[in-house]
Amino acid sequence: MKLSKFFLDAADTILNYIVILFLCIAGVYAGYALWDNSQVYAQADDVQANMLKLKPDIEEGRPSFEELLAINSDVVGWITVENTNIDYPILQGETNLTYINTDIYGEFALAGSIFLDSRNDGAFNDPYSLLYGHSMASGRMFGDIELYKDEDFFKENQEASLLTLEKVYDLEIFASLLVPANEAEIFNPTLWQDDISQLVDYTDNNALYVNEDTIQRVQGKEDVQVLALTTCSYEFTDARTVILAIMEASPAE
Repeated sequence: MKLSKFFLDAADTILNYIVILFLCIAGVYAGYALWDNSQVYAQADDVQANMLKLKPDIEEGRPSFEELLAINSDVVGWITVENTNIDYPILQGETNLTYINTDIYGEFALAGSIFLDSRNDGAFNDPYSLLYGHSMASGRMFGDIELYKDEDFFKENQEASLLTLEKVYDLEIFASLLVPANEAEIFNPTLWQDDISQLVDYTDNNALYVNEDTIQRVQGKEDVQVLALTTCSYEFTDARTVILAIMEASPAE
């Protein structure tokens, strides 16, 4: 009996040590994960802070991108959405994987960059252009697109701007959508290059929220240009939140 009790006590002691060891390992891993996340966010914040210092000025009706282009010749524009943290340069790579985890300096970064679909015209002359960005905490990158799932926010915040290498566009956000990542109507920008009106009809029928006044104003027009901003969402597997905006050349143009 004494021998059995000895072995039972020893087994309990070993088990307790194992549990403590696993708890310690879990604590170390959790601490590392928090540190790693903080590093990712800090890197994203540093890049944005540096880029904001180089945000193009408008000179004689044309944005000046010289400093940004000196850093990376893949820069094609700058996107700003009022009352959000979205205020970033836009890049365009050879494929849609080029800048998904690469910053403007060409360095690996989990936050990636804001980038234009590789199938789009880099001068934003297409009827439909598509921008991608990661959804990150505190509204970093395209995280604040999630705000447009709130109807009041959507109604009160519909102004944005797009600077390209040659032009300045005022953007009027007119729709917010929640769609799967394989939704061709959103994620195949070549689909609407001949007839943008069908995209407007699709949006009117499928959006979470729309600005009906804008929809009615642009329906049937042939020279309409639409810019989409998309990011990950979590309502279902491979969900994406999307906002659509009408592109109108600034009066300075």
